[in-house]
Amino acid sequence: MRIDKFLAHMGFGTRKEVRKLLKARKVEVNGVVVKDPGYNLNVDTDKVIVKGEEVKYKPFVYFMLNKPKGYVSATVDRRYPTVVDLVPVHRKIFPVGRLDIDTEGLLILTDDGQLAHHLTSPKKEVEKEYYFELDKPLEEEDFSKIKTGIRLEDNYLTKPARLLGKVGDKHGTIVITEGKYHQVKRMFLALGKTVVYLKRIRIGGLILDNKLSPGEYRELTPEEILVLKNS
Repeated sequence: MRIDKFLAHMGFGTRKEVRKLLKARKVEVNGVVVKDPGYNLNVDTDKVIVKGEEVKYKPFVYFMLNKPKGYVSATVDRRYPTVVDLVPVHRKIFPVGRLDIDTEGLLILTDDGQLAHHLTSPKKEVEKEYYFELDKPLEEEDFSKIKTGIRLEDNYLTKPARLLGKVGDKHGTIVITEGKYHQVKRMFLALGKTVVYLKRIRIGGLILDNKLSPGEYRELTPEEILVLKNS
């Protein structure tokens, strides 16, 4: 791989910015300063040092974001800020699935298309768990209806889901295995209830880090990435 492509891929800026970095003699490969952007690098064996720190090749990156309200789950939008704006890296990352603009919580951003497909494919039935607050209390029949599937306003029958909470409460969590447009809100609307707050707290075996405030993010650990791939 060309050294300029490698450094751009690893988040050191655009190709133009990387060339300036090389010209300034800030990059070493195996102890030798490299200034040629076309230098051919072996990403598996060569040791790359940038500004005194070693850079190891990562074919993909994975971030956990605690999505706040007011951001859309997209890479570009003309009207609203996007979740990608909250994770300022130079790699072409994208959100895995969607959260509504007024929904908070766990969102994965990556450049790994295979993992994204695994987590969002309806056939894989990866669980997504949401904490919700309603305008009306839960009733006994809500649990059985959600367990067998809810008929939405467009006549779509949702897959069986799990409702976790207590009769009489206005809050709880719901676990679904698909991701139709506004699905959780539409499911409760079909039960005569309005969702007033919604937050995703889990995808597969990955739980939202409670140390992350809305708008904050961090890279996933190797163990967490493996958990997602095995979900």
